[in-house]
Amino acid sequence: MLKLREIIEITDGTFIGNEADLDKEMAMARIDSRVVEPSDIFFAVKGEKTDGHNYIKKAAELGALCSICERDTGDDCNRIIVSDSLKALRKIAIAHRDRLTIPIVGISGSVGKTSTKEAIAGVLSQKYKTQKTAGNYNNEIGVPLTILSINDTYEAAVVEMGISDFGEMDLLSSIARPDICVLTNIGLCHLENLGTQEGILKAKTEMFAHRNKNGAVVLNGDDPLLNTIQDVDGTKPVRFGYGESCDVRVENVDPRGLLGTDFELVMKDGRISCHCDIPGTHGAVNAACAAATGRQLGLSDEQIRQGIASIKALPGRSNIIHREDHIILDDCYNANPVSMKAAIDMLSLWEGRKVALLGDMFELGADEESLHYGVGEYLAQKGIDLLLAVGKLSSKLADGAVAAGMDEASVIRFADTDEAKDKIFDHLKKGDALLIKASHGMHLEKVVSLF
Repeated sequence: MLKLREIIEITDGTFIGNEADLDKEMAMARIDSRVVEPSDIFFAVKGEKTDGHNYIKKAAELGALCSICERDTGDDCNRIIVSDSLKALRKIAIAHRDRLTIPIVGISGSVGKTSTKEAIAGVLSQKYKTQKTAGNYNNEIGVPLTILSINDTYEAAVVEMGISDFGEMDLLSSIARPDICVLTNIGLCHLENLGTQEGILKAKTEMFAHRNKNGAVVLNGDDPLLNTIQDVDGTKPVRFGYGESCDVRVENVDPRGLLGTDFELVMKDGRISCHCDIPGTHGAVNAACAAATGRQLGLSDEQIRQGIASIKALPGRSNIIHREDHIILDDCYNANPVSMKAAIDMLSLWEGRKVALLGDMFELGADEESLHYGVGEYLAQKGIDLLLAVGKLSSKLADGAVAAGMDEASVIRFADTDEAKDKIFDHLKKGDALLIKASHGMHLEKVVSLF
């Protein structure tokens, strides 16, 4: 890892403190003083609710080697004064990335980035000690923190990158500089800034400019827009999915309801029989993506099979919670029309009564009402028994469900999450499967916490 004197040079900052520490190495980069450990570097960042400069002393007490800050707070500890703490974080991450020789997988897409990241990391970990983005820490802060968490013990890394506007992927991928670029799909997220799906494609593929030219490009072969990419600087993409042209193809899917999915992965050199605990067709597609990535890094059939079997859902992302009276499909971390329909597909696998608690989807642009309406129509067509719609936009979702034939008595509208939290158990019966999904800003995790 980088030494303190190197960090001073990289940031062009002004050092105040004990020069005897200049040859000590940083352990981790932190922006939360509560998790600082000895030899960490604490970055004092001013946010909307709090100012990291107020916690420099606390970080020092916990053993921080140094704090990087934008003004001198006068605390009795090592400090590096810079003009912008976040820019300093990025500069240090880039310098650290320059020294890394392990393969780094960069992943993005409109839907399923985090679950696919988990799948890839699960597969790669069968051969390599693999670091991965924590949770969905995939923005201009999360990506450099992930890079700086890669120490000498790791043999591979999977870095998730999420964007909402043009230029952001260029920034993030200039830090990560992936050896393998993975795109899960081009959906309907962030249309407010990116305008169209073609705009989303343009923004996501900014990643390619910073790819290792000897590395691979792994794309969803069932996505029409990604299929327009035939060549990336002389590299032919590796495709995964259900289509006949996919290099890693999903076949013979045997859904086992909410207990998972059995399927086969077909490659040019044979077949792999797999089981994934995550139900629904998207779990098999994520596994195919992980297998395609693993193949690029030399994993065997058995390593791929074991890796897929090890994949578990994260809280808020296709996470199935078994309770005595109900099964909860906790998919409340985020939502857009594509992922909402995929979650409804998963709920439809249940043989008992199917209940969907669905909240507003944000950042859909001018068509937000019609997109909600369309999800409601889809829900009715899939035979969901009860819809609990939360929020103003989801009232349009409810309208779509009724228009598509769902009984008005089976559609309940809540004004907000607090009302849903107070009344949810008035509408549930023993043996129900309950899907909980919305954009993160709806905070439906408050409802999940009741179970």
